[in-house]
Amino acid sequence: MADLAIETHGLVKTFGKNRAVDGVDLAIAPGGVHGFLGPNGAGKTTVIRMLATLLRPDAGTATVLGRDVVRDATEVRRRVSLTGQFASVDEDLTGRENLRLIGRLFGYTGESARQRADELLEAFSLADAGNRQVKKYSGGMRRRLDIAASITVTPELLFLDEPTTGLDPRARNEVWGIIRAMVASGTTVLLTTQYLEEADQLADKISVIDSGRIVAEGTSPQLKASVGTGSLVVRVMEADERPRAREVLERALGIELREETDPTGLTGSVSGTAAVSTALDALKTTGIEVAQLSLGQPTLDEVFLAITGHTAEPSASDEHENTTDGALA
Repeated sequence: MADLAIETHGLVKTFGKNRAVDGVDLAIAPGGVHGFLGPNGAGKTTVIRMLATLLRPDAGTATVLGRDVVRDATEVRRRVSLTGQFASVDEDLTGRENLRLIGRLFGYTGESARQRADELLEAFSLADAGNRQVKKYSGGMRRRLDIAASITVTPELLFLDEPTTGLDPRARNEVWGIIRAMVASGTTVLLTTQYLEEADQLADKISVIDSGRIVAEGTSPQLKASVGTGSLVVRVMEADERPRAREVLERALGIELREETDPTGLTGSVSGTAAVSTALDALKTTGIEVAQLSLGQPTLDEVFLAITGHTAEPSASDEHENTTDGALA
């Protein structure tokens, strides 16, 4: 399809004996946010770097906005922008100086570079901090400045590689608002994330990647429906009753329950609505008081677990993506 923003066939990248990307096929339409969901080490960043022409594929093909990432790398770079996992601005410069410098590198004249820097500082709520050194910014402010720098010239396609990693909830919400505003202005966004909530909030469509392969694709509701189960949520009145409630319910329902951060909460995947009455009867018979018992759609966490057999939490050994920088294509 000529109108795809991104199209790949059999994309492969290896580092030594490690096959980081193992035959990825993507077909991403222009407009909106496409989520690329998976834990560290799954291959997300490596795919992004190939699409952004920072790594050369070992096999397969990839086109971005109709341009081949190997043969037409220069043209691809003119039309896209990449914000990586870590801030790329100069901490010793002020926010305004960073944006003016990047504007000059993109061909703005002195006055127009100043104007563009001021526009971006205002748009990203950084005008009051514009003359402050970046080293004195909070994490959320640095991330906003980094994204502002990446759209000094508004790209047709923006790669956002885990843009909210390490941010607190307030800063994360601010970044989400910026992403929505960019999409509303016509930019297509490919968003990699290991936060399932982030994909649920922002992505129009999601590709789930695990061990270098795409293992599922669809909208958030489609992925949830594909699991074919509901999510049972139970909260007992007394926290010290939770271990006994878990034992009773697992025996009655024949499933494994997970303990929530809420000390009274339990969740698990069930196959139908009959589980609700079964759970209530079992808890009532044993005298355990219930504060809440409900059945809803599975979360994306549960979907990821059902699809891959493990959670999306990163492990200490899954860090090869962040240490495999390659030469420009």
